[in-house]
Amino acid sequence: MKVLIINGSPRVNGNTSVAVNEMVKVFNEEDIETDVVMIGNKAIRGCIACGSCYKNGKCVFDDAVNELAKKFEEADGLVVASPVYYASANATTIACLDRLFYSTGFDKRMKVGASVVVARRGGCSSTFDELNKYFTICGMPVASSQYWNSVHGREKSEANKDLEGLQTLRALARNMTFLMKSIALGKEQFGLPDEEEWQPTHFIR
Repeated sequence: MKVLIINGSPRVNGNTSVAVNEMVKVFNEEDIETDVVMIGNKAIRGCIACGSCYKNGKCVFDDAVNELAKKFEEADGLVVASPVYYASANATTIACLDRLFYSTGFDKRMKVGASVVVARRGGCSSTFDELNKYFTICGMPVASSQYWNSVHGREKSEANKDLEGLQTLRALARNMTFLMKSIALGKEQFGLPDEEEWQPTHFIR
C-alpha cells in the first residue's frame, strides 16, 4: 500500500518535516510505502479556472502539481502537512491542492486523507479544518487520531519537544494504516458504494 505525503513547508528539515517523519516511522513499521514530496519551496501558482483540465486531463500549468497527480492516483492515502500562516495553510499549499483536486478526474473515493498542521502557537484548528475540506468534497474518508493533528514549534527541530503532538501523529499513522487496509478488504469483498449521477444545481436557479 502507498501513502503520498505532501509537505507544504518551504523549510527543509523544519518542524513540518519533524511531524511528517514521525508518521513515516510508523508507516515503515506497518510496511506502508511512503512518498514524501516537499512543495513549499516550489513555484506553484494558483488555479485560473481556465477549464483546460477538462479537455487535457491535466492542469495547463505543467509543474509539480501534474507530477503529484500521478502519485495521488496510485496512492491509497494522502497526507497533507502544512505550517500555519495567519491561521491558514501557506499559499503554496493551497494553490497546489486547489489545482491537484480540481484538475484530476480519477475516482478519489475511499482513498484515506489526513491533514497535519504545525504552528508556533495559534491557528492550528482553523488550518486543520481548511485542509480536511479537500478530502470531504470527494468521498475520501478522513483519518483521525487521539487529538487534532497539530504539532507546535517555532525554531528548527523544536517540534521534537512536543511529545503529545508527536504521539498524536503516531496514532494518526496507525489509524490511517488500519483504515486503508480495512477499505482494501472491503473493496475486495463489496466493491465501491453505488454512485448516483451528479445533479448539479446553482443557488440562483
